Amino acid sequence: MAWQILLASLGCVFMASHCAAFEKPKILAPYTKPTLIAHRGASAYAPEHTIPAYKLAIEQGADYVEPDLQITKDGILICLHDVSLERTTDVEQKFPDRSKQMRGRKVWLVSDFTLAEIKTLDAGLWFNQKFAGTSIPTFQEMIDTVKGKSGIIPETKAPDNYATLGFDMGELVMKLLQKNNLDKPEADPKTPVIIQSFSLESLRKLKEEQQCKLPLVFLFGRPDGFDTTEGLKNLKKVASGVAPNKAVILAKPEIINLAHELGMSVTIWTCREGQQAARFPSVEAEMSNFLKAGVDAIFTDNPDKFPRN
Repeated sequence: MAWQILLASLGCVFMASHCAAFEKPKILAPYTKPTLIAHRGASAYAPEHTIPAYKLAIEQGADYVEPDLQITKDGILICLHDVSLERTTDVEQKFPDRSKQMRGRKVWLVSDFTLAEIKTLDAGLWFNQKFAGTSIPTFQEMIDTVKGKSGIIPETKAPDNYATLGFDMGELVMKLLQKNNLDKPEADPKTPVIIQSFSLESLRKLKEEQQCKLPLVFLFGRPDGFDTTEGLKNLKKVASGVAPNKAVILAKPEIINLAHELGMSVTIWTCREGQQAARFPSVEAEMSNFLKAGVDAIFTDNPDKFPRN
């Protein structure tokens, strides 16, 4: 009987270890499940950072929608990826004499235009004729569109540059979130908010000066020492999660475990149909790979391609 008990015990140990090997990766806060973030909205199918792109992202099941934020000349937060307007609007035709020379090319800086001027621009025609007449939304208009339907993960773009113009982007963001009762965790369970930035200093100011209690995520495109335990420990003093470029994770997948061991979530960017890493046959396969590897959330231009099982 003793040997039978011993074999049974060993079998239990084997089964436990076997099951652990196939256990689903643990998802870290602030996420509660493998999370789909619509990158600039459903930007594969509608012009990025427009109301149509945000609405479509929600229709396609986005858990969070991302607005990149810039500041107008009159201090209004708008949703736009670039610090200048020429790539996604007709500003060159509407305001031909308002450009500046930067790095050998003409640019039309957001900070040189009032909101009223920016609202005259067409932000949809560049993408497709059917979106002609679409305007750049304010952050408030984005919130009005998304609130109660999806989470919001704003990115503060070039906050340090705007600081030289006298704008405190973090303060503007927190004031607007407070106005909409979104400035605290669980303030609106249907609309969780995470703030992200490539500027660690701006995240520090949000935490220390603005007393921000929302989850903060630090974005980085290159390892630069952030892919080590020591580097991540330093980041954790400010941020509750990290968001490396997917290439960083492909080169060093152990970053996921290093971050998780410190209680930090891992979000990756950006998965796009037709631009997946060569080893993957489709963007769905690429995203599935990252989810199986344990990342908590994924930015994608293709919300409809996100694996749900």
